[in-house]
Amino acid sequence: MSGSAPLPASHLLAVAVGGAVGALLRWALTLAWPAAPGALPWVVVVVNVVGSGLLAALPALAVVRRRDWAAPLLGTGVLGGFTTMSAASVDTVVLLDAGRPVAGAAYVLGTLVGALLAVLLVSRAVRGAAR
Repeated sequence: MSGSAPLPASHLLAVAVGGAVGALLRWALTLAWPAAPGALPWVVVVVNVVGSGLLAALPALAVVRRRDWAAPLLGTGVLGGFTTMSAASVDTVVLLDAGRPVAGAAYVLGTLVGALLAVLLVSRAVRGAAR
């Protein structure tokens, strides 16, 4: 990114703090509802789908439009830490290693389709509310 202005320290702090909050929230949810060995980790699917929908809703929030630190805090930070492709990838490998290729494929496709549908529905709802 040569030529671009450096990020303000407040933005870096917002991403770091938000990321910690989001990751801790996801971790707490996976502890509260752990997946049995070899079972579909539904909590991670729900986290990724809900997080994707919430990311799509951020531009509609007044605080995000008015405060330059809000998008880095809530988007990159909280929701970036909350959602997780790395856990989804590891969970898929675990399912495949357990001899469950159909479950692994369903997990990957379900996460992707669910997240995209959440973004589509939220984006349409936000646009409809703005009219």
